[in-house]
Amino acid sequence: MKDLSLSKVYQLLEPGPVVLLTTARKGRANVMTMSWHMMVEFEPPLVACVVSSADHSFAALRVTRECVIAVPALELAPKVVEVGNCSGRDVEKFERFGLTPTPAQRVAPPLVAECFANLECKVADTRLVNKYNLFILEVLKAWTDPAQKNPKTIHHHGYGKFAVDGEMIKLKSRMR
Repeated sequence: MKDLSLSKVYQLLEPGPVVLLTTARKGRANVMTMSWHMMVEFEPPLVACVVSSADHSFAALRVTRECVIAVPALELAPKVVEVGNCSGRDVEKFERFGLTPTPAQRVAPPLVAECFANLECKVADTRLVNKYNLFILEVLKAWTDPAQKNPKTIHHHGYGKFAVDGEMIKLKSRMR
């Protein structure tokens, strides 16, 4: 074994696919790239996510208490990275990156039509927001695009490096 800088630990424990988070406030939709999220409960589905207080989306999420988590496939990776490299304070991201906002059913923020899955969410718990910028979201409605067969997701490993979903294996499990 060899020492590893503590600043690189996050590269070992990436939580899941890179996603897009949409918010809407004062009639304006925004989209940001997000990597720090994880499932915390199955029913109802609860997702924990970190949104930096420096992000433009933070205030909208805190005030409106709703968002959409959109899951992009590999083909959207260049746009996903570009979305993450600018701020909604300065840019109308849907327009600039050619993403299509689609009305959601249960929340004001839009779905992202190009993504293979969209999760409409409301903020369920804010007790860790002040300390860690950690929101607990309840998924109210989930959508998938049946036209996107076997989508591959991207997983952030830091400094512009991403892993792509690979081969699937199935092992015996008692979980259903």
